[in-house]
Amino acid sequence: MSKNVEEIDDVVIKFAGDSGDGMQLTGSQFSNTTAFIGNDLATFPDYPAEIRAPQGTVAGVSGFKIQFGNQQIFSPGDEADVLVAMNPAALKANLNWIKERGTIIIDSDSFKQKDFEKAHFETNPLEDGSLEGFNVIEAPITKLTKDSVADFDIENKSRTRSKNMFALGVVYWLFSRPLDITENFLDEKFKKHPEIAKANKAALRAGYNYALTVELLPSAYKVRPAALPKGKYRSITGNIATAWGFLAAAERSGLKLFLGSYPITPASDILHELSKFKNFDVVTLQAEDEIAGICSAIGASFAGSLAITSTSGPGLALKGEAIGLAMMTELPLVIIDVQRGGPSTGLPTKTEQSDLLQAVYGRNGESPVIVLAASTPGNCFDYAYQAAKLAVEHMTPVILLTDGFIANGAAPWRIRQVAEMDSITPAIVNAETNDWKAYSRDEAKLSRFWAVPGTKGFAHRIGGLEKQEGSGNVSYDPANHELMVKIRAEKVKRVANFIPELEVEGEQEADLLVVGWGGTYGGLHTAVEAMRQKGHSIALAHFNYINPLPKNTADVFARYKKITVCELNNGQFVKLLRSELPQFEYGQYNKIQGLPFSKSELVNEFTKELEESL
Repeated sequence: MSKNVEEIDDVVIKFAGDSGDGMQLTGSQFSNTTAFIGNDLATFPDYPAEIRAPQGTVAGVSGFKIQFGNQQIFSPGDEADVLVAMNPAALKANLNWIKERGTIIIDSDSFKQKDFEKAHFETNPLEDGSLEGFNVIEAPITKLTKDSVADFDIENKSRTRSKNMFALGVVYWLFSRPLDITENFLDEKFKKHPEIAKANKAALRAGYNYALTVELLPSAYKVRPAALPKGKYRSITGNIATAWGFLAAAERSGLKLFLGSYPITPASDILHELSKFKNFDVVTLQAEDEIAGICSAIGASFAGSLAITSTSGPGLALKGEAIGLAMMTELPLVIIDVQRGGPSTGLPTKTEQSDLLQAVYGRNGESPVIVLAASTPGNCFDYAYQAAKLAVEHMTPVILLTDGFIANGAAPWRIRQVAEMDSITPAIVNAETNDWKAYSRDEAKLSRFWAVPGTKGFAHRIGGLEKQEGSGNVSYDPANHELMVKIRAEKVKRVANFIPELEVEGEQEADLLVVGWGGTYGGLHTAVEAMRQKGHSIALAHFNYINPLPKNTADVFARYKKITVCELNNGQFVKLLRSELPQFEYGQYNKIQGLPFSKSELVNEFTKELEESL
């Protein structure tokens, strides 16, 4: 049998179900397949913090949203064209985020009275008219899954676990996706349990065939590949890209890579990924706490390794004293902070830009460090690489900020050769140097030279007490202390001479300049571009280099009539800008809901800003 195939440019799909329904796996498999066949995409995994939230409740809903298309995609989209709802709670949590006349695919076996009660539906949403205007497909997914795996030798309780693969098969047919990529994944994932692999593949095919034969689906859809730059691509998450960026930096610099880390959501995948690369001489240490993680990394740096440590907000607070130690000893170190909602434990699985002020100022004494922020899943690779380069060339700690949105989100990423990347030249002392002193410095960068222990003739003391300029001896001299404080601040300030200048997307002079930083790029770019296409006088300046700011920042700001700073916090970057560049007036738009910006809310805000300036 065949159906009509309609060609479309882009689409947004949301997979949603109970936290045990496998929605993250379903979404990631759809993403991998979509990237493989050449579409551009952006994803947004969204799941509860509890390991096992109350089953069937809205609090326990796990979701995965993906937007893909035949052109560049910068955000996971707002409203879904298709919602796959595995239970009433998933429907309720997403009902306000489905496009008018969108398609809702439900597992009718999970829409019983007890399920409505858990989700706090007062009436049956399938019968009370609340779904009027949507194309609702009621499929007995649980029953059909059981039937499809009936002949396999698996436990009874496992027979319904493949229902996510059945649902995936339905969506694969609906959007003309091949099955073989997921089938190969299942064979690899369950290679020690081949019967489970066979059962999942059977459920996947059963869902595909069900969609092919039922009359409820009017047509299938086709999205042509996107015209991306030539190269070999793979789908990559921000955390994986971060890990790979450090692998590339270690290879390019000729240093061994060391990660000392304590597992914390949503940063743990960096530790998991790097632990796979022992064959590249990568050493990973899962420490007993955050302090041990960073102190082990400082020791590895002293010994001559490219040393990194990973964490999230609460862990960055715990690492504060040790970051000061690395700054005082002037050793290279990269601290990756995958931001999440705070304070305290806060919202551990939700995104937020809540740690900027902590990254810039959150240490005792005068303790400046370099601060960078990645802005997409793919460029987590680039900024991890740049963070390593700046650390080992300028001999100072670097904090790299990502966030839960881009760390867990995925996008196509072009695989590159290490030889294509910028060179990295660690500031290692020249073994031929005469009259070397521990705190003698490079004239341009003010970085001291890295003398690895065991190098003949370069024995020296190191520690957290104030150093005498030049010799590195312990010094309590007041004038020397002031001198050293100013030298360390100037060293970070001079990094501005070695980073790119700020670029603007859109008009070089306009009525409104939207300013963002870090992981909000996709939403801001999408909203600004939509308004530019309608003729609005608007532009975007997005920051990846936070401390120091790019040298031309003031020149850029001076060209615009109005500046609005958009952040997923209560206004941290705008505080920094007001401190560094007080000559400008800044508007601000803030969101603190554990969610990324949506295109619609940004367009509404920017439209209001432009109208007020008339």
